[in-house]
Amino acid sequence: MPVVNHKEYLEMLESAYKNHYAYPAINVSNMETANAALKGFADSKSDGIIEISIGGGKHASGQSVGDSVIGAISLANHIHLMAEKYDVRIALHTDHCTSDKVESFLMPLIEETKKRRARGEKNLFNSHMYDGSDVSIKENIVIAEKLLKECAANEIILEVEAGVVGGEEDGMNNEDVAIEKLYTTPEDMLQFEEALSKIEGGVYMLAATFGNVHGVYKPGNVKLKPIILKEGQEALKKAKGEDAKYYLVFHGGSGSSFEEIQETLQYGVIKMNIDTDTQYAFSRPVTDHIIKNYDNMLKIDGEVGNKKIYDPRAYLKKGENGMAKRVQEACKVLNAEGKTLFK
Repeated sequence: MPVVNHKEYLEMLESAYKNHYAYPAINVSNMETANAALKGFADSKSDGIIEISIGGGKHASGQSVGDSVIGAISLANHIHLMAEKYDVRIALHTDHCTSDKVESFLMPLIEETKKRRARGEKNLFNSHMYDGSDVSIKENIVIAEKLLKECAANEIILEVEAGVVGGEEDGMNNEDVAIEKLYTTPEDMLQFEEALSKIEGGVYMLAATFGNVHGVYKPGNVKLKPIILKEGQEALKKAKGEDAKYYLVFHGGSGSSFEEIQETLQYGVIKMNIDTDTQYAFSRPVTDHIIKNYDNMLKIDGEVGNKKIYDPRAYLKKGENGMAKRVQEACKVLNAEGKTLFK
């Protein structure tokens, strides 16, 4: 089906919250990885979220252009076209935009959606992430309020971050962040609710941190405390009533145990970002192809190589299939498999 509209996206989030599952949010940077994400969701009969980061957009625009906004628009348009060929719901999202990149990345993309809406077309993106972890929580909330007003006026959901996700990913390095910033408090979470709930029509997702770390690590190396999410939800209900809830987002999940992931789903996680693992799942079969066909990949010793082997399509298809299988695995672990709302 086509990329979802605002009403359909809200239905997705509410269904995930009520039924304790989450959508894999897959970072993509070119057509092959976008196609892999679509295939993985469709093969799992799972709805899903495809997201583009600043670095992903820059890569998609090519080295000579190097424009994150143009690349994100180009890749989003490709996904809009391809999503129509699949019988699952797909939402489009942008990942980690820090406060210093709001004017150069987020605002131009919101403007692009405004132009599309003025022509009677669908939104380019369904949601955007504003990551204010690089400023004080007070300034973070002030910027989030301004952005949510813009988003609400254009039927866009805003994702905000309370706390800091550690590690390094896509040019963002939080490896040396103070340990206490890796753990959001219920008080931090309530500050966002108090401010953002006042915005008419505003809908937000909250990336509360509970020890999460971006990048590659072995199980046991990072001390997750999912109970933080439960405490945050309980504090919200105490303050606002039993119907109040956060749509929570889990960043930096690579290496997390099945049990830890399942626990977060009971506390309201409805979206889990996946990038590190899908990058490896794409690259592994490409590497295998090149190593096993080394002589056929190169023109050496007067030979001409084997066009069928060194044609980029030969190994990119393998990468796409490898990544699609990893997306399927994510759908299963997050309890989203077979739960598409597509009719």
